[in-house]
Amino acid sequence: MNVPILSQAPRIVVLGSLNMDLVLRVPHMPRAGETMLGQSLSQVPGGKGGNQAVSCARQGAAVSLLSCVGEDAYADQLLAGLVADHIDVQHVQRSARDATGVAVISVDDSAQNQIVVVPGANLRLQVTEPVLRPLLQDAAYVVLQFETPLEEVDQALRSARVVGCKTVLNPSPVQPLPDAWWPTIDVLVVNEAEAAQLSGSPVDSPESAARAARWLQAKGAGQVVVTLGSQGAVCCDQAADGAEAPAHWHRAPQVQAVDTTAAGDTFLGALTVQLASGTSLDEATQWAIRAAAICVTRAGAQPSIPFHAEVATRTEASPWSPV
Repeated sequence: MNVPILSQAPRIVVLGSLNMDLVLRVPHMPRAGETMLGQSLSQVPGGKGGNQAVSCARQGAAVSLLSCVGEDAYADQLLAGLVADHIDVQHVQRSARDATGVAVISVDDSAQNQIVVVPGANLRLQVTEPVLRPLLQDAAYVVLQFETPLEEVDQALRSARVVGCKTVLNPSPVQPLPDAWWPTIDVLVVNEAEAAQLSGSPVDSPESAARAARWLQAKGAGQVVVTLGSQGAVCCDQAADGAEAPAHWHRAPQVQAVDTTAAGDTFLGALTVQLASGTSLDEATQWAIRAAAICVTRAGAQPSIPFHAEVATRTEASPWSPV
């Protein structure tokens, strides 16, 4: 695989959540009514918006983050971490009414997780066109997900369209999308559960992921990527001249997973930066799979997200096939 070299840092705007993750290590997920002894408890910076911003920044992008936190110690810790990653936080708002968002994450010995999010100040985020337009004017992409109010996501999609900024949407936590949104989505990134819920069909294989991706494109989305965990990802590029959209299944390298918490956000950030740097969807997907494979071998959300140079060291073959 040719290692992409960024000639200049692409500008990316992320609108999304900031949470302090309270991570519980447990031997297995507790059953209803079960009391168990946990192995450890740690505080780790997280939130999908923060994770995706950190992933983009560590892959070499110049990142601005739109988010909202409380006026508390968690907020101070989160912002300090973002600044350390050279992320522009001047548009992160503070709420006097709500505490900073918190996520309680249980991670078991098989590296699977369960997450409960208390959004807190994330639901107070408000963005306006006068703020958005200058930020998006010279940005390559704006990255969006659903841990902030949908009204603000809608505003960002509309503002991006006006100024010609491309959009990346990760509809998580998943819920139905308004019909008017579909044509405004340049890149849609979903996992198998999200793809199944949006398309109304089971997604449990590369073939069914490709069918779901084409269905999502038929709704109006541009490029679609369905992540499949340890199976890799299926990417579906835009079709030309009425032909069926080409879908390719890219396999993931085998690794010993420790914690999968931020794998999807790591994937999305790496994919977005590669697309912003001019690589093809296939090449960007391969790169993003490598980044996520590194992420899952480490504990915690943002601490586990790799840098560009780390991903560049992964030179193993990346088999793929049409589906």
